[in-house]
Amino acid sequence: MRIHLRINSTDKIIPFDHQPLLTGTIHKWLGWNNEHGKVSLYSFSQLTDGKVVCDGFKFNTGTSLFFSSYDSDLIRRLISGIQSDPSMFCGLIVTEVIIQDDPDFSERTLFQVASPIFIKRRVGEIIDHILYDDPRADACLKETLLTKMDYVGLTDKSFEIRFDRFYPKARTKKITYNNIQNRANWCPIIIEGKPEIKQFAWNVGLGNSTGIGFGAIK
Repeated sequence: MRIHLRINSTDKIIPFDHQPLLTGTIHKWLGWNNEHGKVSLYSFSQLTDGKVVCDGFKFNTGTSLFFSSYDSDLIRRLISGIQSDPSMFCGLIVTEVIIQDDPDFSERTLFQVASPIFIKRRVGEIIDHILYDDPRADACLKETLLTKMDYVGLTDKSFEIRFDRFYPKARTKKITYNNIQNRANWCPIIIEGKPEIKQFAWNVGLGNSTGIGFGAIK
């Protein structure tokens, strides 16, 4: 299930590295529940329609984001949190919540990125950030998604998932999160498999750290 948030803004500048602020807002609405620190069965997008200025972004006409989860109770908890306190940060405030049911993915294989897909693996003493053109990338995507599927009892391994490397605007993005620099991927995803697997990925996101704002797809 997915909810879309329409958000009013002020003339305040939103800092470039605002992802921890956005994550903190999501966790506030969820009430710092037991999902925090565990396998994240949710994902959320970046803020939309920002204009780049010298110190960050301005949202002259407001902004929006979406939050998705495999767990409908988590969606209800988030909505309750928003209703109790719709304020976010830097003057942003939620004005409308729109609920979207899971679409039919029977004929769909291509998914766009709504927040950068972050893949990391430990190699010895080093944390390696894996990029979309790395030969390991697709296997890592599947491995992480299978871990989440196993967590909820989904056992189908027959699906295929890969970056769409023919996309001409594929690139990487550096995201600084709490003073740690992360190199993540902005590249569409192809998923071939049963509709329920695509639906699961659409809700929980892809790659690592979906609970702090990476890996949402649309």
